[in-house]
Amino acid sequence: MLFNSIDFMVFLPVVFFVYWFVVSRNLRMQNAFLLLASYVFYGWWDWRFLSLIVISSVVDYLVGIGMSMTAQRLRRKLLLLASLVVNLGILGLFKYFNFFLENFVEAFRLLGHPINPQGLRIILPVGVSFYTFQTLSYSIDVYRRRMEPTKDLLNFFAFVSFFPQLVAGPIERAADFLPQFSKKRTFEYGEAVDGMRQILWGLFKKIVVADNCAVVVNEIFANYSTHTGSTLLLGAVVFAFQIYGDFSGYTDIAIGTARLFGMRLTRNFAFPYFSRDIAEFWRRWHITLSTWFRDYVYIPLGGSQGSNWRRIRNTFIIFSVSGLWHGARWTFVVWGLLNALYFLPLLLLGRNRRNTDTVAEGTLLPNLVELAQMTVTFGLTVLAWVFFRAESLGDALGYLSRIFSGTLFSCPAILPRRVLSMIGVLIVVEWMQRGREHGLALNGRRIPPLVRYGIYCGIVLAVLYLGGSGQPFIYFQF
Repeated sequence: MLFNSIDFMVFLPVVFFVYWFVVSRNLRMQNAFLLLASYVFYGWWDWRFLSLIVISSVVDYLVGIGMSMTAQRLRRKLLLLASLVVNLGILGLFKYFNFFLENFVEAFRLLGHPINPQGLRIILPVGVSFYTFQTLSYSIDVYRRRMEPTKDLLNFFAFVSFFPQLVAGPIERAADFLPQFSKKRTFEYGEAVDGMRQILWGLFKKIVVADNCAVVVNEIFANYSTHTGSTLLLGAVVFAFQIYGDFSGYTDIAIGTARLFGMRLTRNFAFPYFSRDIAEFWRRWHITLSTWFRDYVYIPLGGSQGSNWRRIRNTFIIFSVSGLWHGARWTFVVWGLLNALYFLPLLLLGRNRRNTDTVAEGTLLPNLVELAQMTVTFGLTVLAWVFFRAESLGDALGYLSRIFSGTLFSCPAILPRRVLSMIGVLIVVEWMQRGREHGLALNGRRIPPLVRYGIYCGIVLAVLYLGGSGQPFIYFQF
């Protein structure tokens, strides 16, 4: 079920009503109903893949119980290994099997020994990368004794499958999110209202900005060989806002929806295009994935400790794995490696933790240095996005080579004024709100009701009348 669908517009108020007015007196009934609603939400796409969520949930629940019953290091390692094998096995089978098979075949062909094995005709289950990492973090944290395993099967299943963040995050840590299913929840009007504002802003970013950007981006990337360098640069910039509006819009809707049910999800985006260097960008973009790789891959490898060689190695590993997480294509790997190259100078010079505050805090406009830093960082990010969006490495390299041709300084052949104006609205609103949690957050600020409701009505009208062609969420494929 899609957030931007009529189905969800019916589903959400029904679930909200039953949750608060029918089963609210009993916490276990609330959790059971959330679990049922989450399975309906996911099964609406394809009920058969619910079995994968159930398998992951059962395995990691039993692994946690098993670890609580033994103190022997070897047994705990074997239990953790079982969790890793099952979860990564599911992920590898559905997401990477054909990718590695194709590269294996190509390697043999280049060596003069062509083979013709059969691939698997399977489709990628929606959200498998997200809930797999969520359940894995539970098993790893229990193994590390950073949390006590839960014995409540219902709460654990509800934690794994909570529908607002099930298919595209945020990737929640059990230590933060699982305890919320054990606490009595009461309806808080202020939280619900701000949640609705966050949902509304997420819908604007997705339907008005991202979906309209998609039309322009699809045309330019599909026919890049016929366009000028200036048009291709414009296409890359528009894609940067498409993917941001699409993914952060989903996150806003997910977090806002969770707040309607008295649940708090982790912030996943913090206005990343206002970053002053690449390190800051990665602290603000897809935060829950970045911190997941940091805590469960980068730090166990040694992190930024030790020799420069180890720091360089760990940086390339973390970014290449992050790229591969996004999809079974070499373009994603190169996108990750390119970001590693951007990040390395900051790490080696000890400047990767330099910009941890809000840019231009306390002032309306950035100074010239901050503006230059944001421009350079955004430009580097845009160039990397070309690899993320391109269908192949050849297309990405061809696209970039045409950008840096003699036609770079010509007038773009495509000048989508309506799309650019929507992007402009997005930038202005989020710049004004850059110190807050989301684009419509008030944080105690008093705005006259006439102005406030005028803004809400304007956004609703924009969603209804300026919305794009109903594009699927980009991150559903990951």
